[in-house]
Amino acid sequence: MVSTNTALVTGAGGFIGSHLVEALAARGSRVRAFVRYNGRGDPGLLRDLPSDMRAQIEIIFGDLRDSHAVHEATRGVDTIFHLGALIAIPYSYVHPRETVETNIIGTLNVLEAARAHGVRRVVHTSTSEVYGTARFVPITEDHPLQGQSPYSASKIGADKLVESFHLSFGVPTVTVRPFNTYGPRQSARAVIPTIITQALTRSVVRLGDLRPTRDLNYVSDTVAGFLAAAERDQAIGQVINLANNDEISIGELSEKIIALVGRQVTIEVDESRLRPETSEVFRLHGDNRLAHELLGWKPLVSLDEGLRRTIDWIAQHIDRYDPLHYQV
Repeated sequence: MVSTNTALVTGAGGFIGSHLVEALAARGSRVRAFVRYNGRGDPGLLRDLPSDMRAQIEIIFGDLRDSHAVHEATRGVDTIFHLGALIAIPYSYVHPRETVETNIIGTLNVLEAARAHGVRRVVHTSTSEVYGTARFVPITEDHPLQGQSPYSASKIGADKLVESFHLSFGVPTVTVRPFNTYGPRQSARAVIPTIITQALTRSVVRLGDLRPTRDLNYVSDTVAGFLAAAERDQAIGQVINLANNDEISIGELSEKIIALVGRQVTIEVDESRLRPETSEVFRLHGDNRLAHELLGWKPLVSLDEGLRRTIDWIAQHIDRYDPLHYQV
């Protein structure tokens, strides 16, 4: 049982955030879900939670760039899970300023609020993208950081702000660095839903570069890492990879998904989906030994089983996806 009593989850309406909110609520925590404001009153993927669970969650609409909104959301909070960010790499090419303001200034606002209100723990979300293309594998937490996109640069800045608030002011922070998470509810912006939706509905799967490798974790395993980071005191002040300690190329992953879907589908490279050559992260293969040592964490869901679950969920919700549209 996680020791968290009242948790603020930023980015609660997103993919990992909604699964984390669900797990916290199921464990009896009081959850305050911070969701970026929109005129539709749309809580994002929190709408997928059971109605009785949604009724127990306090949803707060706001913007991470608004320090007053973040401070008010933090009042009375025991633990902050900071997942809120703009995460789309192609979007960061076009809108680098918005990406930086949300990811860096937003994180600064969270840290200042945590310090002002004496929060017990801040669990900050990094990303394996901060490593860039691996210089050695498996990638440990000591691997050099490389800003190969405006998105990854903004997350490096946010990570270093978290480090500075711990070292300068004693704010009790843990930075978890998930490698590539997948599972139900993920948008077609990510590669696995992109492959699955096309494989389910079309005769051709169009993708970008097939050579890069990724280290994949099913979403329930990633959430378990967040929960462990919130309760293990030895994690305070640390940066911790949540990795599967394995890698698979996008081409091999595509073939595996197509085989699991069970349809005759071919794969084509679509040049419009290619990243700039020097911006593409070509290899990610993370070392998870520190997570096991400090958090007692290891991934439990195999890639084949996780893909089956994800395919089943997407097949049941295919109306949410537009396989003809390249979503950035």
